[in-house]
Amino acid sequence: MPFHRFLLAAALASAGMAQAAAPLGQYNIDTGKISVSGLSSGGFMANQLGNAYSSTFMGVGIFAAGPYMCAGHNNYTACMYNASISASQQSAMQGSIDSDSANGTIDGKSGIAAQKIYIFTGTSDYTVGPNLTDALQTQYLNNGVPAGSITYVKRSGAAHVLPTDFDSTGNNACSSSTSPFISNCGYDGAGAVLSHFYGALNARNNAPAAANYIEFDQSAYTAGNPGMAANAWLYVPASCASGAQCKLHVVLHGCQQSTDKIGDKFVKNTGYSRWADTNQIILLFPQTRIDNTSRSTAKSGSLANPNACWDWIGWYGGNFAQKSGAQMAAIKAMVDRIASGAGSGDGGGTTPPTDPVLPAPTGLSLSGATATSMNLAWNAMAGASGYNVYRNGNKANALTVYATSYTDSALTASTTYSWAVRAVDANGAEGDASNAVSGTTLAPTQSPGTCTTASNYAHTQAGRAYQQGGYTYANGSGQSMGLWNVFVTTTLKQTATNYYVIGTCP
Repeated sequence: MPFHRFLLAAALASAGMAQAAAPLGQYNIDTGKISVSGLSSGGFMANQLGNAYSSTFMGVGIFAAGPYMCAGHNNYTACMYNASISASQQSAMQGSIDSDSANGTIDGKSGIAAQKIYIFTGTSDYTVGPNLTDALQTQYLNNGVPAGSITYVKRSGAAHVLPTDFDSTGNNACSSSTSPFISNCGYDGAGAVLSHFYGALNARNNAPAAANYIEFDQSAYTAGNPGMAANAWLYVPASCASGAQCKLHVVLHGCQQSTDKIGDKFVKNTGYSRWADTNQIILLFPQTRIDNTSRSTAKSGSLANPNACWDWIGWYGGNFAQKSGAQMAAIKAMVDRIASGAGSGDGGGTTPPTDPVLPAPTGLSLSGATATSMNLAWNAMAGASGYNVYRNGNKANALTVYATSYTDSALTASTTYSWAVRAVDANGAEGDASNAVSGTTLAPTQSPGTCTTASNYAHTQAGRAYQQGGYTYANGSGQSMGLWNVFVTTTLKQTATNYYVIGTCP
């Protein structure tokens, strides 16, 4: 390399201008053999994905996690620490499955009954524990999964870990719930879950080729979700890269296992790639990231996410366990992209278009900011039948937008938001996300002394109050306003910027 080019390359590297991760590829996938598994928060997310997209995932593996919507109805602590799940709690969670299935926010629940289910817990797991996995098994049985389709393993002495049968540098002991939460327990968890889904497997390759691990640009699918990393990983066996039809398995790490926590240990040391390499299985390893911003959750008050957990408690919206949930939709979009290569279909019998995923819309711009709204506009796209708008990673529009503009309302004054747009094709499939654009709403126009009477829920949505532990508190004064719901009504008086007290105005 000429010396001046060497100096330029060195300068770019030192400035952090490394080459960007590759775009996510398309492969020939047997769409009848797509499955998912995960540990801890990744196990909760695997269960959510399996329930919400039961027509996509034929197998669901859960290591050390509890039932669907547990933290949607309870403080998250009631879904951990080997807590017992009562019949009434089971009934409430089942009610979510029934109603979500009926209204289409998840796939029809009949699809759950057709899935193969794998459940693992350690008897020394005090982070989640057997009581929660027992409740998970009960939930699957209640939804029609035959007992013969469920493999449930309780490993004596195992803690809160992803179990393997080999040693890797830096692993913790099987009896210890410490980082990186990957342990030689004398039990091959990856092999067990994959063989339950796909039947007898070819002998594994204990030295998968380094070139088969592919870091890709995940941000194209996350719509700016603050809990998901910019990049993620694939493992693609050579035969799959050459066009052979392959299976697809999504692997979800747990809390404190993202790449910004433990590097590539979860991707490379859990054993999944050893089996994938010899059995024509592509592996998708989506990645979260640390999010230290405190956010309202479904039932656990306001919490940050410093451990880079998957969203199983509602950090990123009340729809966190549904198809429209920010992280749910992002993973599904990646699955759809991978499975859109030539030849993909159920056993190869159906060939979709070579590239059915619409590209990202261009020209997204913001204008006309008020204290409560922002106008968006973007360029029209050929092949699009409509568009969806995402605000801070969550879908903002209830119905498909058919114009190339949208007014996002019910925003909070003096607040910065990030927007992105995705095109929708005639079949309702979303394309890639546009570049995110950020903007700030104007300061509130109301002067001190203004009173507003509204439900406690509406006050929190408008930024006049916040909720914690199911109760509502006025911004600034912190006065308790009672239960956080749409039924309790309170009058708040603004006495200074972002300072409210319970009271009345003349």
